[in-house]
Amino acid sequence: MMYPYMTLFDETEVVHSHLIEDNGVQKVVVNFERATESGFDSARCELPEYKWLSVEGYSEEEIKDFESLLEANAHLIYKYAANGGIAIA
Repeated sequence: MMYPYMTLFDETEVVHSHLIEDNGVQKVVVNFERATESGFDSARCELPEYKWLSVEGYSEEEIKDFESLLEANAHLIYKYAANGGIAIA
């Protein structure tokens, strides 16, 4: 299951998975995706390693910006992943 987290100024949608147990480590997968004229740019990162599983269409600079965003928000993403996403009224 994927949960919405935020939409960036360039309309990149950021979503995250539920908590994933892997050999005693709690992981979360975060996806970045934005529409283009020919489809979508997409990137997928696995926390807590900040391991990029795939990157398509985003520049190295954009990926660095995403890493900064993840470093600043990882604690919230983990919290929301454990609670089934952000509760929005």
